[in-house]
Amino acid sequence: MLTSRIHLQRLTLVAVSAVALVATMAALPSAAAPVASSGERAAAAPGGGDSTTGKECPAPDPATPKRQFRAMWIASVVNIDWPSRQGLSVAEQKAEYLRLLDEAEDRRLNGVVVQIRPTADAFWPSPYEPWSEWLTGTPGQDPGYDPLAFLVSEAHARNLEFHAWFNPYRVSMQADPAHLAPDHPARQHPDWIVPYGGKLYYNPGIPQVRRFVEDAILHAVKNYDVDAVHFDDYFYPYPVGTEQFDDEATYQEYGAGFPDKADWRRNNIDLLVKELSVRIKKAKPWVKFGISPFAVWRNIATDPEGSDTQAGVETFDDLYADTRRWVREEWIDYIVPQVYWNIGFAPADYAKLVPWWSAEVDGRDVQLFVGQATYKAGTSTQDPAWSDPREMTRHLTFNRDHPQVAGDIYFSAKDVIADRLDNMSILVADHYARPALVPEMRQLGGRAPDQPSLVSAEHTDEGARLSWKDTSSAHRRATSYAVYRFDGDESDPCGFDDAGNLLTTVRAGSGTKQGFVDTTADPGRTYTYAVTGLDRLHHESKPSEGRTARP
Repeated sequence: MLTSRIHLQRLTLVAVSAVALVATMAALPSAAAPVASSGERAAAAPGGGDSTTGKECPAPDPATPKRQFRAMWIASVVNIDWPSRQGLSVAEQKAEYLRLLDEAEDRRLNGVVVQIRPTADAFWPSPYEPWSEWLTGTPGQDPGYDPLAFLVSEAHARNLEFHAWFNPYRVSMQADPAHLAPDHPARQHPDWIVPYGGKLYYNPGIPQVRRFVEDAILHAVKNYDVDAVHFDDYFYPYPVGTEQFDDEATYQEYGAGFPDKADWRRNNIDLLVKELSVRIKKAKPWVKFGISPFAVWRNIATDPEGSDTQAGVETFDDLYADTRRWVREEWIDYIVPQVYWNIGFAPADYAKLVPWWSAEVDGRDVQLFVGQATYKAGTSTQDPAWSDPREMTRHLTFNRDHPQVAGDIYFSAKDVIADRLDNMSILVADHYARPALVPEMRQLGGRAPDQPSLVSAEHTDEGARLSWKDTSSAHRRATSYAVYRFDGDESDPCGFDDAGNLLTTVRAGSGTKQGFVDTTADPGRTYTYAVTGLDRLHHESKPSEGRTARP
């Protein structure tokens, strides 16, 4: 992922020299419930009109969208974000991660994308690959706990979605196999690896490699409660000058029937995406599969259906990743093009790429999130536009005119926290004043829980204390709840259509009795509260009957 950020930050109207860029590159519970019928979905949707008066509700306020994915990437390769360095104690690693989650909560994000397989290694006890060196500093060394179990449970405790980020083919950030753990699969199968650009990669053209990569990923899916499998932009490696990726022998062995090596390479990546998509859904139908590619599929000069860009890299031709096909075939559930350029940047204009991707996902069961270059804000080596503290917030304002855009992911966590020029603070004030629910993915099944029963709402010394019961049967019980607050002694039937009255979301506890304390409530004011239940795919129940907390 970081390759593309550095690679294109120097984009000009002509192709960029990859040789110069590489020198600066750092790296970067059971089966799902049945699908609800359209009638059931309509009945379950909160708001939509006032049934007592028959009046239509006003249009939702675009400044407070009810559903919007908001996340940040937490990169582990070369210790970009977490852990901040190798060899930290277990307590230090945990404390650092909790601080990242605190920052996500403070900025009203609702997801984290955490890199757990950065270099053909693992952040969990995997039977396929060794422990990651980015944890302890020693490839294969047990860190003394199960990081992935901790990462997932703590994210869910804050009701943040956890997207498990895997790099499929990168084996090492250096080219000496002797640096790998002694039992590393790449040392056991040296014919699987290709040295390129000072690094080691698995050869995507070997069928056994593809199956192995899928198996390694599926082990995490099957054994941990991840919400999504996530890839970034690494497939075949980014070009490094005139150096050739040495897979000619593999092409001669497996490439029969393809007119050229490029088509064969693209098919290898297509097979990985297609097969993994099927296998994820077979294992856990509710787990999403998303990919965040370099944002330019092809330039319009290369292909009349490409984007109006002049990028030095095109995923179709240089990475052999037919990203547009994955959307059109609906092999993935969401796509996050890394639109890492400012509005008005001539070679790759944010204002041209977002409409292009919006048109690609329109009418398809693939959600569009935008990858945002938080790392560029306030950085002197970037285009002068990134010295404007309002550049990033303008991106989200632009997105409002493209309803296909369902959210944003920010690279990376350390830059979100750095908040140079107050760029993230401005963005949060302009766009994240209210929390938001994660967008539904109805194509994955699921159904809304039953209407919860809000038993009580009363002011206490701690705040307004709410208590409710989940009335759903065990297999339909809510995974989380949304809490709405209205001023005065009644709720507004139209007040569930956007996030204007959405107070927070909370993870479900065990059992049917649930509760929450609104510590922001003014004890001298009257509020009316309502609660909805959401399943793991964020289908929302009808609101509970309102309960009023009076002074």
